[in-house]
Amino acid sequence: MKIAITGGAGYIGSVLVPELLKLGHMVSVLDNFYFGQTSLLDCCADKNFSVIRGDARDKDTLAKFIDGADFIIPLAALVGFPLCDYDKIAAKTTNLDAILTLLEIRRPEQKIIFPCTNSGYGTSDGSIYCTEETPLNPISLYGTTKAEAEKAILEAGNSLTFRFATVFGASPRMRLDLLVNDFVYRAVNDRTMIIFEGHFKRNFIHIRDVVGAYIHAINNFEAMKGKAYNCGLSDANLSKIELCEKIKAHLPQFTFFESEINSDPDKRNYIVSNERLESTGWKPKYSLDDGIEELIRTYSIIKNNSYANI
Repeated sequence: MKIAITGGAGYIGSVLVPELLKLGHMVSVLDNFYFGQTSLLDCCADKNFSVIRGDARDKDTLAKFIDGADFIIPLAALVGFPLCDYDKIAAKTTNLDAILTLLEIRRPEQKIIFPCTNSGYGTSDGSIYCTEETPLNPISLYGTTKAEAEKAILEAGNSLTFRFATVFGASPRMRLDLLVNDFVYRAVNDRTMIIFEGHFKRNFIHIRDVVGAYIHAINNFEAMKGKAYNCGLSDANLSKIELCEKIKAHLPQFTFFESEINSDPDKRNYIVSNERLESTGWKPKYSLDDGIEELIRTYSIIKNNSYANI
């Protein structure tokens, strides 16, 4: 298969691309390398790999890039509410407008697998399972742009979408801002933290299970197309406090406190059912405990001390 991935040098793409190459697929990446990352250097030795440095919002560049592709995986996005709020114009043009451009120029037979987010479920009370039929209620620009893009992609046909839980785990283009990654980093380096609204719940998923979901969708596309799929760990619908307790089981010296003085600007609070995806035969391979152990090892290598005294 010829697979075109925008934003393929990002957090997920840097794990996904090498795995697709190992399976014998021809993989092309379009990325602007905004963060200066070199996470795909190992792929350059593979003759099935090609890369374009460019902007997924540019129609001519995008048209050239997707020409001849069997599958298109549009990963290029401003991810998370803080980054989207920081640059609202770039968020809309990248997360939504670029997708509308893609739908305008792609051939009908080209298949799209789109990464949405289950953050679109918004401010549920954390007690009722959200299924794919649950009305979306995004509370951030990030959630809104992704939900609108998902709607357009599904309406265009020959596509499917994943509503990914909060991703965790190591990647060559590492992100420290994701909730599990952040909490473990603080536990390893600070050994203490204060949390706000600790009862708020999220669902979580290991980055390599995200990659596995993509591969599963490629292999089972005809049976799965036309739908959105929640993708997370069914045994990891956890509150922040429960997550901290999990981390403390691996790092007994870690201490955490809940404060009522301040509040978390991210008000998401929901639990998610992953039954639809699991019914297609997909199963996660990595537990939250696996990810915590992996991240502890990772933070022996990574230390974000650019502006510290030591």
